[in-house]
Amino acid sequence: MIALSMTWPILTLAVILVITSVILAAFILLHKSRGGGMSDLFGGGMSTGMGGTSVAERNLDRLTIVVGLIWLACIIGSLTLYKYFPTFGTLG
Repeated sequence: MIALSMTWPILTLAVILVITSVILAAFILLHKSRGGGMSDLFGGGMSTGMGGTSVAERNLDRLTIVVGLIWLACIIGSLTLYKYFPTFGTLG
């Protein structure tokens, strides 16, 4: 019972990390191509650029940053928990 009470933070951070990883990948793929990257090598740089950014794109930028910070905090939290409790979360 004591092992279960000590592993819930590790399990919670792992679940949040998986969810934020999927959301972060989706948000990054939703961004509009600005050119000059790998997409130009394969013919993706043919699109014309619109002047300025829309409100939706700015909100997507903000959401991406927030989700990225949560993702980073989960990684740092997981590393900290595994450093101070190395035997919890293992199968042995």
